[in-house]
Order: sequence, then C-alpha cells, then structure tokens
Amino acid sequence: MTSYKSDLLRLLDERGYIHQMTDAEGLDALAASQVVPAYIGFDATAPSLHVGSLVQIMMLRRLQQTGHKPIVLMGGGTTRIGDPTGRDESRKMLDDATIEANIASIRTIFEPFLIFGDGPTDAVMVNNHDWLGQLGYIELLQEVGTHFTINRMLTFDSVRLRLEREQPMTFLEFNYMILQGYDFRHLSKDMGVRLQMGGSDQWGNIVNGIELGRRMDGTELYGLTTPLLTTAAGAKMGKTAAGAVWLNADQLSHFDYWQYWRNSDDRDVGRFLKLFTDLPLAEIARLEALEGAEINEAKKILANEATAMCRGAEAARAAAETATQTFEKGHIGGDLPQVAAPADGLRILDALRELGFAASNKEARRKLEEGAVKVAGEVVRDPHHLIAPAADPVPVSLGAKKHGLVTR
Repeated sequence: MTSYKSDLLRLLDERGYIHQMTDAEGLDALAASQVVPAYIGFDATAPSLHVGSLVQIMMLRRLQQTGHKPIVLMGGGTTRIGDPTGRDESRKMLDDATIEANIASIRTIFEPFLIFGDGPTDAVMVNNHDWLGQLGYIELLQEVGTHFTINRMLTFDSVRLRLEREQPMTFLEFNYMILQGYDFRHLSKDMGVRLQMGGSDQWGNIVNGIELGRRMDGTELYGLTTPLLTTAAGAKMGKTAAGAVWLNADQLSHFDYWQYWRNSDDRDVGRFLKLFTDLPLAEIARLEALEGAEINEAKKILANEATAMCRGAEAARAAAETATQTFEKGHIGGDLPQVAAPADGLRILDALRELGFAASNKEARRKLEEGAVKVAGEVVRDPHHLIAPAADPVPVSLGAKKHGLVTR
C-alpha cells in the first residue's frame, strides 16, 4: 500500500477501492488541506440501482466519513441518451415521467448511506437535466464540441468495441462522452467540484471531463476509479441466475438481499467486508482468517452488516432470524419470499420463477430434472406439478439454501 497524507486516500487504499488516479500526489495534497467536493454519476434507467453500483455508493460514504462532500449526480439528462460503455446495442428510450419517477425512487437508496443537508460536508443530489436540458445545440457545438476530436473519440473503448463488433452506434450515443465531460466542467464551476469517481470502465469519460475543464476554465480537476469488481468465481457483482440483486426493498426482499451476502464465496468474504461494511480492519482480518465451518460465521456477519447498512438493523435481524429458523431449526421462517396461488393452483415452473429461484422455464425444468426441487418436503420432478392453495403456506425449496412459500 502507498503512504498517503490524506485520510481520504489512505482509507480508500486500505479498503481496496483504488484502481487508477489521474494525479495521486496532487489529489492527496488537496484532500489533506481542504474539503473536496466530489461526485459520481448514476443513470436513472430503472427504479433501483443494484449491488453492482454499491462500490460507488460506498465510495461516496467513505468520502463523507473522511470529511469531504459527496455529490450524487443523477443522469436525468444523460439517461435520455444512454451510456454506450460496455454495450452492444442502444438502450430503450425512456419518457420524462419515467426518468423522474426512477430518480425519486433511487434517492431513497442513498439515504441510509449518506447524510444529506446544507452543511459543508453534507451530501447533495443533483440532476444533470437541470443544465443539459438548457443547452442549445449550436451553443454546445461551439463551446464544447471544439474541444473534442473525432480521431480521439473513436479510440475510446465504448466506441471502438462497438464498431469492431459491427454493432450500430447512434449519433445520439456518440455524444454521451461530450455531455458527461460537460457535467464535470459544470459542477466544477457551479459547486467547486474537484474530483470525479467511478468504475474503471468510466476512465475515458472522466479524463475527458478533466481535459475539458482545463481547456475551458484552466481548472485542475482529478479522477479516481475503482477496480472492475467480480466475485472470486468470476461472476459480475449484482447478478445472479435469478436476476439482479436490487438495493431497493420494493424490488428485492430483505431476506433475499441478506441471503445474497450470506452465500458469498469463502474467498470473497474479507474483500467484501472491507468494501461493503464499516467494520474495523482488525476485526475483518480476524474474520477472513477463519477456516472451515467457521467461515460461515464471517459470512453471517457480512450479511448482517451489509443488510443493516442498506435496509436497516431491523431488516437484518429479521432476515437472520428467518435464516436460522429455516436452515438451522427446520421451521418455516416468516420472512421468506412468497407467491400467491390462484384458485386453480400454481404450476411449479411458475412458482420457481416467481420466487426468484429460476430465471426461465428452461432453467426451472433443469432443476426439476436434477431432483433439486421440493414441495412440502417432497422431491418434485414433474414440470406439470400443480401446487393447490392451502390454509397454511406451502414450502417450496431449491437445494439446501433457497426456500419460499406458496400462499393462497
């Protein structure tokens, strides 16, 4: 680890958040001498963010914990275009009302992680449609477009990879990097922002904004990216066979959120404790050194801490109690995912999909063929099996770790 002067970079380094920085020495000196307003941008393409965005949310939390000002930038304007980074096709266009509803929903996710307010280190949420929506096209071309060359824009991965795969890229998407660069320049002028943070795939966009600020205003800006985060098994964070691991409770139950962390790979426990909890490093070192069955205790602590931070202490307690009742004592936990059966019954294929145990009928059939599915404790292999509504909830299990209830 590098020896940093500022609490900010020292904390980010110790906990494994740093991948690249544009000027580590300059940023370190700045963070050691003053409050640094910094931002991360989030698109508003859905009513919730998922676990794949959690590293960025935690970065803003670490920023505030070390005495700096976090700015959550919602892409109300750029969502209307769509970030082409890492994509093979254009995003579906959303209407204004949907984007605004998504932003309102996403705001609730940040509130447990950050302290919002008017103070010098209080977090604020801003919407780039407030300024991008006011830009005239000719004005944008004259003021901003002259600082970007097509030659350089074609070298960025978000453009180059799409072209190499012969996937069409609209002129609208091609402008995304210009608008994101303009965001950084606007925030530096309007709010004194000096730092943009993001995932490693945003490096090119961040550098664009730094160069634009220097060319247009002579301002010294900084960039910092986090490593591309995958599980030890190579899976992308925030995705499971059953779908995205949403942060919003409306999209994913407290129990399923808790279970996601409880089911972490043994090799990921220490890293996830550093990134996604506030536990002291000494305690994390003790937990990640556990071996054999004892590592399960560390996973429960990870699940409890991560769930409490995102969903609240009571949600974590209830999810942990449900897991204990279901997995350790053989009872039916009350916080299990549920699906209601219609009067004429629920097909087992539909039950597995709606409980989130399978992403498709094809996957559900495979699980049935493997003998991995139980209904009321009995193995079911028939894909036409019908679960009749009953006075008491009917337990449905997939393997040893996934349990749900069919109610009437």
